Amino acid sequence: MADLDTASTDGRAARRARNRTAVLDAAIALFAEGNLQPTAGDIAARSGVSHRSINRYFPDNRTLLRAAVDRQIEIGIPLYRIHAIGQGSFEHRVDEFVRVRLDAYEVLGATARASALMSATSRIVRTELAVVRDLLTDQVDRQFATELASLPEARRRADRTAVDALFQFESLDFYRRLRGLSHPRTCTLLAQTLHDLLAAAPVDSTD
Repeated sequence: MADLDTASTDGRAARRARNRTAVLDAAIALFAEGNLQPTAGDIAARSGVSHRSINRYFPDNRTLLRAAVDRQIEIGIPLYRIHAIGQGSFEHRVDEFVRVRLDAYEVLGATARASALMSATSRIVRTELAVVRDLLTDQVDRQFATELASLPEARRRADRTAVDALFQFESLDFYRRLRGLSHPRTCTLLAQTLHDLLAAAPVDSTD
């Protein structure tokens, strides 16, 4: 009987975990469709999980949406990984940086828009976004350390900030959504802008 009880408990726990994941994935899917503040009813309809069950998993809608953002960030962070960061020719590092950032944007852009809305009223979301921004700024420093180090201090600070701003989600949204530029065209423009910003630095030709 104890084994049967344990199996029943394990089964309920597994079902609860599956349902909770389905709820979060439904919220993320709704973000992608432009519904940046879906209700529990919206999510129930998309996930197939009852409204009552959703209320058991999450005490309120804000907690649910924040959990969906956290899940997407956890899934998406590996997309930002640059192999052999800071190594290779300047052209290679520019192309790799642009590719990684734009590919990550295509996956995470909708969730970033939802996060921006939530950050207005959620200190936790603001803190999480600040942590991500700091990580991405550090990536700029590491990928283009050679070029930035060769610039005069005032220009180094200005160019570092400009590169950082150029690859914020809001900036990529401007290219992709507001201007309607294709992925390849956006890649080309971003790469050219990076070249122009760091043009005073010696271009290294090593592989």
